[in-house]
Amino acid sequence: MSMAALPSLCLCRFPGSSPRSYKIRVHPSLPICLTNPKLSSSMSQPSSDPAATKTDSPTAGNNDDVLVQYVVLRRDLIDTWPLGSLVTQGCHASVNAIWSHKNDPHTLQYCSPENIDSMHKVTLEVKGETQILNLSEKLTTGGIAHKLWIEQPENIPTCLATKPYPKSIVSLFFKKLKLCK
Repeated sequence: MSMAALPSLCLCRFPGSSPRSYKIRVHPSLPICLTNPKLSSSMSQPSSDPAATKTDSPTAGNNDDVLVQYVVLRRDLIDTWPLGSLVTQGCHASVNAIWSHKNDPHTLQYCSPENIDSMHKVTLEVKGETQILNLSEKLTTGGIAHKLWIEQPENIPTCLATKPYPKSIVSLFFKKLKLCK
């Protein structure tokens, strides 16, 4: 079969995957088109080494170590406030938590050019004000950096967001909470 008859293969990153987490073996006769010029040159050629399919990203391949930001909204406000207003509260808390920790290694990795289009967020809910305040206290006691957003001038705690963390570090603090619906 001539090279013209062989299809070319482009390595493409799927949503949610690390740009270095390609796990494709290519026949040596197939031409390769890399869609991400930042990939290492070792990825541009097929390898017979099984270790070559592993990634150098600490968060790739292990779902427990993916960097994640948790956002928690109050259920009672979801039922009474306009949806857009409450989403805005979550956005405020998320941006504040990231900006306040902009030099943190996890935040830098989470917001890096390689990861910015595949950030992981989990949006959860608590019943009301007492629960969000208790969660904030629990996170503070556990050393988990977060922002409890208090809407002004009403002085209402509406939501909270963590800074980005490996999921394995923070998921236990949120395991009893429901996904926001």
